[in-house]
Amino acid sequence: MLAIHAIPDAFTPAECRHIVDIAHAEEPAIAGLVGRRRDHNIRRAEIAWLDEREGAEWVMDRLIRLVAQANRDVFGFDLTEFAESAQVARYGAERQGHFGWHSDIGDGQVARRRKLTLVVQLSDPGAYTGGTLETWSGHEPVAADRTQGAAVLFPGFVLHRVTPVTEGQRSSLTVWAHGPEFR
Repeated sequence: MLAIHAIPDAFTPAECRHIVDIAHAEEPAIAGLVGRRRDHNIRRAEIAWLDEREGAEWVMDRLIRLVAQANRDVFGFDLTEFAESAQVARYGAERQGHFGWHSDIGDGQVARRRKLTLVVQLSDPGAYTGGTLETWSGHEPVAADRTQGAAVLFPGFVLHRVTPVTEGQRSSLTVWAHGPEFR
């Protein structure tokens, strides 16, 4: 089985709420797919890129430390950079927010170099129904920890999804670490 690495307390609940506040201080964008394509049957969410939000610098610093430690302890990948900004996604019940099964390695120049994905649960798990992040690296899907502030890391080629949110809203923070393409 491929390594899926969990960090139960990557951020505090107060830090999670602060990240959501920073992300939503300005109007979010409609989420798309690699190559700027949109398909609401695959992905229905709103996103905010943290590099475009004032006061979010500390978030990326923390994410870099978390990825570096996990890569040393678990993955051992050749990582060279963070070529994309961290992204806060909002999946709302009003639109049955979701993201179907996919991997994070794509056809784009940057997306093809994604080595590790880190996802942080920003919402209180009692604030929504559905919206489960699932990874599929073995014989059946595995649900990620829904505890506010918990993080999960996995190789960019691992299939994963967010099930439809049926009540409330789920927010998450995602970043990708990049390196030479897998061989």
